[in-house]
Amino acid sequence: MLSFRFVMPLDLGAKGSCQIGGNVATNAGGLRLIRYGSLHGNVLGLEVVLANGDVLDMLGTLRKDNTGYDLKHLFIGSEGSLGIITKVSILTPPKLSSVNIAFLACQDYLSCQKLLLEAKRSLGEILSAFEFMDSVAMDVVLNNLDGVRNPLAPTAHNFYVLIETTGTEESYDKEKLEKFLVGSMESGLISDGVLAQDINQASAFWRLREGVPESLQRAGAVYKYDLSLPVEKMYDLVVEMRARLGESVKVVGYGHLGDGNLHLNISAPKYDDAILAQIEPFVYEWTSNHRGSISAEHGVGLMKANKIFYSKSPEAVRYTGKIINPC
Repeated sequence: MLSFRFVMPLDLGAKGSCQIGGNVATNAGGLRLIRYGSLHGNVLGLEVVLANGDVLDMLGTLRKDNTGYDLKHLFIGSEGSLGIITKVSILTPPKLSSVNIAFLACQDYLSCQKLLLEAKRSLGEILSAFEFMDSVAMDVVLNNLDGVRNPLAPTAHNFYVLIETTGTEESYDKEKLEKFLVGSMESGLISDGVLAQDINQASAFWRLREGVPESLQRAGAVYKYDLSLPVEKMYDLVVEMRARLGESVKVVGYGHLGDGNLHLNISAPKYDDAILAQIEPFVYEWTSNHRGSISAEHGVGLMKANKIFYSKSPEAVRYTGKIINPC
């Protein structure tokens, strides 16, 4: 009898507490979207309970089915506004045996962008994560989380990048990654870096990146924004926000560089209406002017419901309303 191991195509920092139904309802993105794509491509079927109690059975497992509208996509990302997801059939890829993780330093954001392009070219099918965090994010993590340390030499680095590859041939994958790292070092894209030698070191690297939200919560008040922007424009917003807010707060930039998702967080000693007035609506206007999304993966919810016009046209919002309430 054949035995296979599989993995969820979705991996989140909140994986220890979130639930799959909620993930699907918010169309959660996560750390490995660059490899496995969004839930729209991985969810095969749903069962949904509607507001009137009707059970909508769309729980298929077929990769192809062109018989009419694919209604499940209306519920993926609908945040419960159309019904409650009670069952999910989801495509789970095989668990691969070869995993390599590199933690790297770059001197500027342009180098991070170029490194991403080179990683896609050189690593291709084995690239499974490309995460970034700025030096402010790193400082917040080191100062607020226990048991973490910077694995690189104690030199001032402006940006950090975590690259993960996943494949089937350990020697081939590692050789491919090492060749990419040497080339990137020689070309000046990387100023320093280290390759995880075991699972403990790999977990420590991920802890630095995944620990940013927790460390910000411990540091004090935090204003959080989950934005989708063209990669070349992502960090411009962080720079402009720092100039706008001054030194009374810490403006932190990190996120999923591989899919253009910026987590812009502003850390302050306490919540202050004056600070919020400086942030909003500026952050939404800036994102809209650069044709971005004000919610890349966290949904709209109640807090951003009236902000949807920054990302969607009035016509799109009107038709959305007709779907929710056709009367």
